[in-house]
Amino acid sequence: MNNQQELIKLANTKMPFGKYEGRFLIDLPEYYLVWYKQKGFPKGKLGEQMALVYELQLNGLEDLVRNIRKL
Repeated sequence: MNNQQELIKLANTKMPFGKYEGRFLIDLPEYYLVWYKQKGFPKGKLGEQMALVYELQLNGLEDLVRNIRKL
């Protein structure tokens, strides 16, 4: 899968469990992602996507992914 496909998938992926179940990963609160960064992201694809969202938010780029979802 190329980077563009990964971002499209990320834009449409929702949190599958917990307090923010059903919320798009890109819309998770920053403090929640920081907590996971310190605790350790989940294993597998979900963890990889959450780590990417953390980096995007850290660099102020989350609107790029949000805009993909609007297309």
